[in-house]
Amino acid sequence: MSCGGDETRSSRNGSSIDESLLVDPKLLFIGSKIGEGAHGKVYQGRYGSQIVAIKVLHRGTKPDEKSSLESRFIREVNMMSRVQHDNLVKFIGACKDPLMVIVTELLPGMSLRKYLTSIRPQMLHLRTALSFALDIARALDCLHANGIIHRDLKPDNLLLTENHKSVKLADFGLAREETVTEMMTAETGTYRWMAPELYSTVTLRQGEKKHYNNKVDVYSFGIVLWELLTNRMPFEGMSNLQAAYAAAFKVFIFFFPCDF
Repeated sequence: MSCGGDETRSSRNGSSIDESLLVDPKLLFIGSKIGEGAHGKVYQGRYGSQIVAIKVLHRGTKPDEKSSLESRFIREVNMMSRVQHDNLVKFIGACKDPLMVIVTELLPGMSLRKYLTSIRPQMLHLRTALSFALDIARALDCLHANGIIHRDLKPDNLLLTENHKSVKLADFGLAREETVTEMMTAETGTYRWMAPELYSTVTLRQGEKKHYNNKVDVYSFGIVLWELLTNRMPFEGMSNLQAAYAAAFKVFIFFFPCDF
Protein backbone atom coordinates (compact mmCIF):
# COMPACT_ATOMS: atom_id res chain seq x y z
CA MET A 1 0.00 0.00 0.00
CA SER A 2 2.54 2.54 -1.13
CA CYS A 3 1.69 6.22 -1.31
CA GLY A 4 1.84 7.69 -4.79
CA GLY A 5 2.34 11.38 -5.42
CA ASP A 6 2.44 13.11 -8.79
CA GLU A 7 5.34 15.58 -8.58
CA THR A 8 4.48 16.96 -12.01
CA ARG A 9 0.99 17.85 -10.92
CA SER A 10 2.12 19.21 -7.58
CA SER A 11 4.31 21.75 -9.33
CA ARG A 12 1.59 23.01 -11.64
CA ASN A 13 -0.19 26.30 -11.22
CA GLY A 14 -2.63 25.85 -8.35
CA SER A 15 -5.01 28.43 -9.85
CA SER A 16 -6.11 26.16 -12.70
CA ILE A 17 -6.95 22.54 -13.46
CA ASP A 18 -4.85 20.64 -15.95
CA GLU A 19 -6.82 19.48 -18.99
CA SER A 20 -5.72 15.89 -18.36
CA LEU A 21 -7.82 15.87 -15.17
CA LEU A 22 -11.06 16.83 -16.90
CA VAL A 23 -13.68 14.30 -17.97
CA ASP A 24 -16.28 14.63 -20.73
CA PRO A 25 -19.55 15.80 -19.10
CA LYS A 26 -21.47 14.04 -21.86
CA LEU A 27 -20.31 10.72 -20.39
CA LEU A 28 -21.63 11.57 -16.92
CA PHE A 29 -25.04 10.47 -15.65
CA ILE A 30 -26.12 11.80 -12.25
CA GLY A 31 -28.41 9.46 -10.32
CA SER A 32 -29.79 9.48 -6.79
CA LYS A 33 -28.39 11.67 -4.02
CA ILE A 34 -26.35 9.76 -1.42
CA GLY A 35 -24.95 12.61 0.67
CA GLU A 36 -24.90 16.35 1.27
CA GLY A 37 -22.52 18.77 2.94
CA ALA A 38 -22.02 22.48 3.43
CA HIS A 39 -20.34 22.91 0.04
CA GLY A 40 -22.14 20.46 -2.23
CA LYS A 41 -24.11 17.28 -2.79
CA VAL A 42 -22.91 13.77 -3.62
CA TYR A 43 -24.74 11.50 -6.04
CA GLN A 44 -24.40 7.96 -7.24
CA GLY A 45 -23.92 7.99 -10.99
CA ARG A 46 -22.08 6.67 -14.01
CA TYR A 47 -19.08 7.80 -15.97
CA GLY A 48 -19.39 5.87 -19.20
CA SER A 49 -19.96 2.29 -18.02
CA GLN A 50 -18.32 2.84 -14.60
CA ILE A 51 -20.40 3.30 -11.44
CA VAL A 52 -19.02 6.36 -9.63
CA ALA A 53 -19.67 8.95 -6.94
CA ILE A 54 -20.31 12.44 -8.31
CA LYS A 55 -19.81 15.45 -6.05
CA VAL A 56 -21.56 18.57 -7.34
CA LEU A 57 -20.24 21.71 -5.65
CA HIS A 58 -22.13 24.93 -5.04
CA ARG A 59 -21.20 27.81 -7.36
CA GLY A 60 -22.51 30.64 -5.20
CA THR A 61 -24.46 33.70 -6.28
CA LYS A 62 -22.33 36.76 -5.48
CA PRO A 63 -19.12 37.43 -7.47
CA ASP A 64 -16.79 37.14 -4.46
CA GLU A 65 -18.56 33.98 -3.31
CA LYS A 66 -18.29 32.46 -6.79
CA SER A 67 -14.57 33.22 -6.91
CA SER A 68 -13.98 31.70 -3.46
CA LEU A 69 -15.92 28.52 -4.24
CA GLU A 70 -14.21 28.09 -7.60
CA SER A 71 -10.81 28.41 -5.91
CA ARG A 72 -11.86 25.79 -3.35
CA PHE A 73 -12.95 23.48 -6.18
CA ILE A 74 -9.67 23.89 -8.08
CA ARG A 75 -7.66 23.30 -4.91
CA GLU A 76 -9.61 20.14 -4.04
CA VAL A 77 -9.22 18.70 -7.55
CA ASN A 78 -5.50 19.42 -7.70
CA MET A 79 -4.84 17.88 -4.30
CA MET A 80 -6.95 14.78 -4.92
CA SER A 81 -5.21 14.18 -8.24
CA ARG A 82 -1.77 14.35 -6.62
CA VAL A 83 -2.11 11.43 -4.21
CA GLN A 84 -2.96 7.78 -4.71
CA HIS A 85 -3.28 5.27 -1.87
CA ASP A 86 -5.42 2.24 -1.04
CA ASN A 87 -6.90 4.12 1.91
CA LEU A 88 -7.75 7.30 0.00
CA VAL A 89 -10.88 7.48 -2.15
CA LYS A 90 -9.72 7.21 -5.76
CA PHE A 91 -9.97 10.38 -7.85
CA ILE A 92 -11.28 9.81 -11.40
CA GLY A 93 -11.73 13.27 -12.86
CA ALA A 94 -13.53 16.61 -12.74
CA CYS A 95 -15.74 18.95 -14.76
CA LYS A 96 -15.78 22.74 -14.64
CA ASP A 97 -18.86 23.34 -16.82
CA PRO A 98 -21.81 23.34 -16.82
CA LEU A 99 -21.39 22.23 -13.17
CA MET A 100 -18.38 22.06 -10.88
CA VAL A 101 -18.10 18.31 -10.43
CA ILE A 102 -15.60 15.90 -8.86
CA VAL A 103 -15.83 12.24 -9.88
CA THR A 104 -14.45 9.52 -7.60
CA GLU A 105 -14.81 5.80 -7.07
CA LEU A 106 -18.07 4.79 -5.39
CA LEU A 107 -17.70 2.79 -2.20
CA PRO A 108 -20.77 0.57 -1.76
CA GLY A 109 -20.28 0.43 2.00
CA MET A 110 -21.35 3.26 4.31
CA SER A 111 -19.65 5.98 6.30
CA LEU A 112 -17.89 4.99 9.50
CA ARG A 113 -20.34 7.27 11.32
CA LYS A 114 -23.36 5.33 10.06
CA TYR A 115 -21.68 2.00 10.72
CA LEU A 116 -20.80 2.83 14.32
CA THR A 117 -24.31 4.14 14.93
CA SER A 118 -25.86 0.99 13.42
CA ILE A 119 -24.07 -1.37 15.84
CA ARG A 120 -24.46 0.80 18.96
CA PRO A 121 -24.50 0.03 21.92
CA GLN A 122 -22.13 -2.71 20.82
CA MET A 123 -18.48 -1.86 20.33
CA LEU A 124 -16.22 -2.89 17.48
CA HIS A 125 -14.05 -5.93 18.03
CA LEU A 126 -10.65 -4.65 19.15
CA ARG A 127 -8.95 -6.21 16.13
CA THR A 128 -11.38 -4.43 13.77
CA ALA A 129 -11.01 -1.10 15.58
CA LEU A 130 -7.23 -1.25 15.34
CA SER A 131 -7.36 -2.34 11.69
CA PHE A 132 -9.54 0.69 10.84
CA ALA A 133 -7.19 2.92 12.84
CA LEU A 134 -4.22 1.67 10.81
CA ASP A 135 -6.10 2.37 7.57
CA ILE A 136 -6.73 5.95 8.67
CA ALA A 137 -3.14 6.43 9.84
CA ARG A 138 -1.81 5.20 6.47
CA ALA A 139 -4.10 7.61 4.61
CA LEU A 140 -2.92 10.54 6.72
CA ASP A 141 0.71 9.50 6.35
CA CYS A 142 0.30 9.63 2.56
CA LEU A 143 -1.30 13.09 2.66
CA HIS A 144 1.31 14.48 5.03
CA ALA A 145 4.15 13.01 2.95
CA ASN A 146 2.77 15.08 0.06
CA GLY A 147 2.46 18.26 2.12
CA ILE A 148 -1.33 18.10 2.50
CA ILE A 149 -3.30 18.72 5.71
CA HIS A 150 -6.82 17.24 5.57
CA ARG A 151 -8.30 19.40 8.39
CA ASP A 152 -11.66 17.60 8.46
CA LEU A 153 -10.93 14.07 9.65
CA LYS A 154 -14.07 12.60 11.22
CA PRO A 155 -16.17 9.41 10.87
CA ASP A 156 -18.48 11.06 8.30
CA ASN A 157 -15.51 11.41 5.93
CA LEU A 158 -14.31 7.82 6.39
CA LEU A 159 -16.00 5.36 4.04
CA LEU A 160 -16.16 1.59 4.46
CA THR A 161 -15.42 -0.81 1.64
CA GLU A 162 -18.16 -3.23 0.60
CA ASN A 163 -16.90 -6.03 2.86
CA HIS A 164 -16.59 -3.61 5.82
CA LYS A 165 -12.99 -4.71 6.34
CA SER A 166 -11.22 -1.43 5.58
CA VAL A 167 -11.88 2.30 5.41
CA LYS A 168 -10.90 5.07 3.01
CA LEU A 169 -10.54 8.78 3.69
CA ALA A 170 -12.67 11.08 1.54
CA ASP A 171 -13.63 14.75 1.16
CA PHE A 172 -10.72 17.08 0.52
CA GLY A 173 -13.00 20.13 0.61
CA LEU A 174 -11.19 21.67 3.60
CA ALA A 175 -7.74 20.28 2.86
CA ARG A 176 -4.82 22.68 2.52
CA GLU A 177 -1.19 22.54 1.54
CA GLU A 178 1.11 23.03 4.51
CA THR A 179 2.48 26.23 2.95
CA VAL A 180 -1.01 27.80 2.89
CA THR A 181 -2.53 27.37 6.34
CA GLU A 182 -5.04 30.14 6.88
CA MET A 183 -7.25 29.77 9.93
CA MET A 184 -10.63 28.09 9.59
CA THR A 185 -13.79 30.06 10.27
CA ALA A 186 -16.47 28.96 12.71
CA GLU A 187 -18.65 27.62 9.89
CA THR A 188 -16.11 25.13 8.58
CA GLY A 189 -15.03 21.78 9.95
CA THR A 190 -16.68 20.04 12.89
CA TYR A 191 -15.75 21.16 16.38
CA ARG A 192 -15.88 17.73 18.03
CA TRP A 193 -12.97 16.51 15.92
CA MET A 194 -11.11 19.77 15.25
CA ALA A 195 -7.87 20.68 16.99
CA PRO A 196 -8.35 23.81 19.18
CA GLU A 197 -5.73 25.78 17.22
CA LEU A 198 -8.11 25.79 14.25
CA TYR A 199 -10.78 27.79 16.11
CA SER A 200 -10.15 31.25 14.75
CA THR A 201 -11.33 33.69 12.12
CA VAL A 202 -7.92 35.39 11.98
CA THR A 203 -6.26 35.21 8.57
CA LEU A 204 -2.49 34.89 8.38
CA ARG A 205 -0.75 38.06 7.26
CA GLN A 206 2.10 37.93 4.77
CA GLY A 207 5.29 36.80 6.49
CA GLU A 208 3.47 35.83 9.69
CA LYS A 209 4.35 32.48 11.24
CA LYS A 210 1.70 29.86 10.49
CA HIS A 211 -0.46 28.87 13.43
CA TYR A 212 -0.70 25.12 12.85
CA ASN A 213 0.64 22.20 10.86
CA ASN A 214 -0.31 18.59 10.12
CA LYS A 215 -0.52 17.89 13.85
CA VAL A 216 -4.12 19.10 13.65
CA ASP A 217 -4.89 15.89 11.74
CA VAL A 218 -3.14 13.86 14.44
CA TYR A 219 -5.43 15.45 17.05
CA SER A 220 -8.50 14.49 15.00
CA PHE A 221 -7.09 10.99 14.55
CA GLY A 222 -6.88 10.66 18.34
CA ILE A 223 -10.57 11.54 18.70
CA VAL A 224 -11.55 9.06 15.97
CA LEU A 225 -9.39 6.37 17.59
CA TRP A 226 -11.24 6.90 20.87
CA GLU A 227 -14.54 6.49 19.01
CA LEU A 228 -13.35 3.29 17.37
CA LEU A 229 -12.49 1.83 20.78
CA THR A 230 -15.60 2.97 22.65
CA ASN A 231 -18.29 3.57 19.99
CA ARG A 232 -19.31 6.73 21.81
CA MET A 233 -19.77 10.26 20.46
CA PRO A 234 -16.95 12.58 21.57
CA PHE A 235 -18.10 15.25 24.03
CA GLU A 236 -21.42 13.43 24.32
CA GLY A 237 -24.30 15.59 25.52
CA MET A 238 -22.56 18.82 24.52
CA SER A 239 -23.41 21.20 21.71
CA ASN A 240 -20.75 21.86 19.08
CA LEU A 241 -19.85 25.15 20.77
CA GLN A 242 -19.61 23.50 24.20
CA ALA A 243 -17.39 20.80 22.70
CA ALA A 244 -15.12 23.49 21.27
CA TYR A 245 -14.73 25.16 24.67
CA ALA A 246 -14.17 21.80 26.37
CA ALA A 247 -11.34 20.98 23.97
CA ALA A 248 -9.81 24.45 24.08
CA PHE A 249 -9.75 24.51 27.89
CA LYS A 250 -8.76 20.83 28.22
CA VAL A 251 -12.01 19.72 29.87
CA PHE A 252 -11.85 16.08 28.83
CA ILE A 253 -14.69 13.72 29.67
CA PHE A 254 -13.53 10.69 27.73
CA PHE A 255 -13.69 7.24 29.26
CA PHE A 256 -12.54 3.78 28.32
CA PRO A 257 -14.49 0.57 28.96
CA CYS A 258 -13.49 -1.40 32.04
CA ASP A 259 -11.93 -4.21 30.01
CA PHE A 260 -9.34 -1.90 28.39
